[in-house]
Amino acid sequence: MRGLVLVPVAAMALAVPVAVLANGGGRGFDGVVDVIEARYHVKATKIPFMGLVSFMAHGASHGAASNLHVAEFEDFHADVDGQELDRLVEDRMGDGWSRVVKETSKAGHEQTLVFMRDEGARMGLFVVDKDGGEMDVVQVSVDPSHLDSELGKYTHHHDGKDGDGGTD
Repeated sequence: MRGLVLVPVAAMALAVPVAVLANGGGRGFDGVVDVIEARYHVKATKIPFMGLVSFMAHGASHGAASNLHVAEFEDFHADVDGQELDRLVEDRMGDGWSRVVKETSKAGHEQTLVFMRDEGARMGLFVVDKDGGEMDVVQVSVDPSHLDSELGKYTHHHDGKDGDGGTD
């Protein structure tokens, strides 16, 4: 009888690690954040009300930006190998992402990765940026045509009236 009691206990003991390991294989934004936390032994700062912030960014940008996700790692002092970080991020990104920028300082204190993907009429942007003791991970969906018109408001047109007192 005692042997029969051990069977369910053993099954539960095996089920817990399997469930934990299965969750560790996440993809997309959460998968990237999870793998950075696990590999570098750091914890991402959770930003409260991120859904509300994303909704307000969508409204404030007149639809140019939406689906905003942000994770911030403070006190991130580990040196990061650029190739390893690139591989870790690419393995967890999911399908359709293409790296368009990869910048790495020699000592590994500064790293920047920028990925893009086609989302139909929109474009997905995914940025991983480590600068000194901080790393930020950001994902956002943008409307390229809307974004272009919004950014156009802030460009200088080389007419000598840019406010710097000089001529262009």
